[in-house]
Amino acid sequence: MYMRRVLFMLTLCLGMGACSNGTGKATAHQEPTRSDVVEVLYFHGARRCATCMAIEANTREVIESAYAEELKSGRLLFRSVDISEERAVAEKYEVSWSSLIIVDYDKSGKERATDLTEFAFGHARKAPEEFKAGLSERITERLNN
Repeated sequence: MYMRRVLFMLTLCLGMGACSNGTGKATAHQEPTRSDVVEVLYFHGARRCATCMAIEANTREVIESAYAEELKSGRLLFRSVDISEERAVAEKYEVSWSSLIIVDYDKSGKERATDLTEFAFGHARKAPEEFKAGLSERITERLNN
């Protein structure tokens, strides 16, 4: 009985090892670069102030009106991230409260994140046209790099 268990465990371990080795290597070599994608991430909590809501509304307006083609093609992505629901994403960008971040990638696929939180809080509610122009300028810059 002891020999059967040992033989069974050995067979199981070898089988699992054989299955997983090929998969890991294939995935690593097939991973595409994301050098042509720009992501705009708006982080927020469950409760939001008027400025936080203005940041999201104005950001959506800019993206949906000025970048409809890029949005449709997948070259530009917008995500509204609830920090309490998507903690891993918030931790990745070291976000703990409302924030606006633009993420793009260099030619090798290395991620670059630009924090626009201070700019957003300073302009989205009291100077929305200035906010929209500044955000649009930064998105266009990232799309053209």
